[in-house]
Amino acid sequence: MKTRFLAVAGLYAVLLGVMTNSFLLIARSPALLFILAPLFLAVNLLAGLSATGTKNKRFRLCQHGTILLYSYYVSMFASVIFTLLLLLGVIPCSYGLFVGHLAVCFGVHFIVFVNSLLCVYFTSVQLGLKWRIVAALLGLIPLINQVVLFFVLKIVTEECLFEIEREERNLRRKEAKVCATKYPLLLVHGVFFRDSKNFNYWGRIPKELEANGAAVYYGNHHSAASVADCAAELKERILAILAETGADKVNIIAHSKGGLDCRYMLSHLGMSDRVASLTTINTPHRGCLFADYLLTKTPHLVKDKVAATYNATLKKLGDTNPDFLAAVTDLTDSRGRELDAQMHTPDGVFCQSVGSVMPKAAGGTFPMNFSYRLVDHFSGINDGLVDERSFVWGERYTLLQPTGKRGISHSDVIDLNRENIRGFDVREFYVTLVCDLKARGL
Repeated sequence: MKTRFLAVAGLYAVLLGVMTNSFLLIARSPALLFILAPLFLAVNLLAGLSATGTKNKRFRLCQHGTILLYSYYVSMFASVIFTLLLLLGVIPCSYGLFVGHLAVCFGVHFIVFVNSLLCVYFTSVQLGLKWRIVAALLGLIPLINQVVLFFVLKIVTEECLFEIEREERNLRRKEAKVCATKYPLLLVHGVFFRDSKNFNYWGRIPKELEANGAAVYYGNHHSAASVADCAAELKERILAILAETGADKVNIIAHSKGGLDCRYMLSHLGMSDRVASLTTINTPHRGCLFADYLLTKTPHLVKDKVAATYNATLKKLGDTNPDFLAAVTDLTDSRGRELDAQMHTPDGVFCQSVGSVMPKAAGGTFPMNFSYRLVDHFSGINDGLVDERSFVWGERYTLLQPTGKRGISHSDVIDLNRENIRGFDVREFYVTLVCDLKARGL
């Protein structure tokens, strides 16, 4: 599909380059306009929509805009060369024809430029807020817009090629259903988030797992409550899933505080015979000194006000009895170590942990790059919230280390920002995790 994408981009680039510089031919043979005008309309409407055969409508439109951007650049280069030949008299041309040629070049390029930029602006996941603002502010300023366009083209091209490779990989293994585990998969969120149909806490991960055969369910528990209270909710949720599916057990992948909630459930609520595996992702198994600092240094009036505001807001969003302070307290270093000592590793349950780190504050996005320095001051290398030493738990531990300056933060590891990080394919990492569970007969 990648070769097909590049071939289609080249074809449309040649077509647009020819049409943009065809005014002299049209002036001599006006009938050509009835061929070139519909062709130009077709290029603007259809370029790239079927370049790879993807069924994802958003991605098809992003491909369309990317191919138009390539065509725009090639056509601009061809137009500059052709215009110079006209100016130098290499190609004879009257003043009127030269002005007509410039008008056509400007009009065609302006239409293609706006069309392509709007397509990628509204469909690209990787452009992010920064480049969208830059493109909106500088997109119509001559010369500067070409520099902006170059960076936009680079970003969306990498995105297209990345997604094409991902789709090809999934297509090759579609029949194998590599994530079709024996038991359903339960994704358990961390603190201060709720499972939502409008904004998935796990980013693009669930769809990737489902595309490879997984049966995915969510915890649907409180966004902020004590470990014990969340554990009780998760117990009821698991029993409901088992009743719905007829399965004997579930596989759990839990992020951050969700890992503590699940450990408490297994240790104290008699659910070890209903859980086949527990994989914790960036879970503070021994708490966070950073949380201690926030609780001890923040004035009581401020803490109470923040807690009251949070609890009132989350009640409106679906939590029946949120408890901000109880959740934060259970994440402190002192309480975390106490809980860790109380929660034994259950027999018969495959337990493993995963952690990730940022090499420095600049290795992540806001707000993790801000909190990294505070956590580093107390505990050393971390993911922006939790220090690396607190991740380790279970019979197997995996540390995700960055290959360059860009780290893998507490939010990156669950694809919260939907960012393609160079050297770390978060969706494929989870496919590998679940594939391993399947291989273990779970």
